[in-house]
Amino acid sequence: MATYLITGASSDVGTALIRRVYKSGDTIIAQGSGDIEKLRALAEETNGAVHPYDVDLTSTDAMDAFVAEIREKFDTPTHFVHLPALRMVNTKFKNFDEERFLLDMNVQVLSALHICKAILPAMAKAKTGRVLFMLTSYIIGLPPKNATAYIVAKNALRGLAQSLATEYAASGITVNCVAPYMMETKFLSDTPDLIVEASAAANPMKRNAQVTDVVPAMAFLLSEEAGFITGAVLPITGGAAY
Repeated sequence: MATYLITGASSDVGTALIRRVYKSGDTIIAQGSGDIEKLRALAEETNGAVHPYDVDLTSTDAMDAFVAEIREKFDTPTHFVHLPALRMVNTKFKNFDEERFLLDMNVQVLSALHICKAILPAMAKAKTGRVLFMLTSYIIGLPPKNATAYIVAKNALRGLAQSLATEYAASGITVNCVAPYMMETKFLSDTPDLIVEASAAANPMKRNAQVTDVVPAMAFLLSEEAGFITGAVLPITGGAAY
């Protein structure tokens, strides 16, 4: 039996991943922020095995309360999957929005630091654990224009993942990342259609990534079979970046 902690679980990827990995007897602690109706539906589907939490990851107080409740109510997570990010805004660097960037750093990076600091020592004591972060193919090779804030945050998250992989490898904990090509989910709602279409046309497979392309790879990295893979950034890109 596994205990999953999934942040950003109310996303399209998060709900699909829960359905993919859940087995009877598992516990899934599922964080969303203001959009957890899908998680409540999953709680019903799994007879209460999914525990939805509406948590503002930009709030230190909310994060402290969330971590404290996890410690009080649940066993040490065996798996931690970190998915949240603010929606990417395509904008020239001269219009860089520092305030929004700091919010995204809180959502993506500082929340991951906070949670990892709380749970990885206990995982290490148990001599087992799987940690997985969501990155982007934009950090592989030369990035696209007009995405500075998003790329900086994702590179910070990659640095955290690879540092943790080194430190905790001897404790039986793997820390990996997936880096998908542009994925057609609700995350793209603020991205112009022309950019989405151009991305598909530029891919060797002539399409963007789908949730069904990404979730199986994530499930593998979370599995026992992936126990000798750590510190990896797995491109899921249709050959566009590797």
